[in-house]
Amino acid sequence: MKILITGGAGFIGSHLSRKLVAEGNKVTVLDNLSTGSLKNISDIQKNKNFNLIISDILDNKYVDKLVKENDIIYHLAAVVGVKHVMENPVDTIRVNTLGSENVLHSCSKYNKKVLIASTSEVYGKAMKYNDDPSGLNEKNDSVFGNSSIRRWAYATSKSLDEFLALAYFKEKKLPVIIVRFFNTVGPGQLGDYGMVIPIFIQKALAGDPLPIFGDGKQKRSFAYMGDVIEAITKLMDTESAVGEVFNVGNKKEITINELAELIIAKCDSSSKIEYISYRNAYGSGFEDMSRRKPNLGKIEKFIGYNPKVELDEIIDQVIGYYKSN
Repeated sequence: MKILITGGAGFIGSHLSRKLVAEGNKVTVLDNLSTGSLKNISDIQKNKNFNLIISDILDNKYVDKLVKENDIIYHLAAVVGVKHVMENPVDTIRVNTLGSENVLHSCSKYNKKVLIASTSEVYGKAMKYNDDPSGLNEKNDSVFGNSSIRRWAYATSKSLDEFLALAYFKEKKLPVIIVRFFNTVGPGQLGDYGMVIPIFIQKALAGDPLPIFGDGKQKRSFAYMGDVIEAITKLMDTESAVGEVFNVGNKKEITINELAELIIAKCDSSSKIEYISYRNAYGSGFEDMSRRKPNLGKIEKFIGYNPKVELDEIIDQVIGYYKSN
């Protein structure tokens, strides 16, 4: 197939590109390299079935041309990373909403199946008010803070992407699938934009203090990149998944304090933990969520999704990656 991946030079997009090229597909990546990297795709750049276009999803004419030329579309391009979002709220809203509209409009125009990458952040503070031990399910209400808190710009923009995608499905019969990623990690991920595991590992290997924002009692669940990529490609091959929203992640939780201690031990590091207030880390306008655990019942039912790689192995792989680089 001829496949377009927006944001295909990013962490998730590059792994997806690699898998699809290996399966014999012709893959075109559209990326402006703002958070993506040529290094991520260096091993496939010379493959005859791979084509990199350095451009922007805000260029609606170019997006339209590429959508028309391809069979299916994975729309992963977005402003990502807590640090990046806090420092670039205008870009966050413009790129995430206008870029997605460009992709969805063209997909509707040419009736191309599209997968829209969303995020667990669309739940906001839902677990604060609905502490279900099974985790957040796709029907849970979103609970955001007020508009003066910049952190919610990202969640709100991605929520609008979902509303728009489902509107195209209902009104225009666009074949669309929405996935909500929960902390996807693995080798190759950088800490530049606030991703916690690569930050902790790089600090631990260097013997530097591991920065924990807040009290470290907040819980997160981490999913392996390979499991996530397998899930989204299976969803694209599942006709009954069209028009649906799916959590993609891992149900096992860990506190940030426990994560830091585990990484220090695995790196055999002398690093200490350094607690930093949210205000000192991000300035004003930040609010965190205490938990983000996915309920995976729906995706298990549709494609038999069952994460195979757990956190211990993920951390070992990422440590190996940084030691070899």
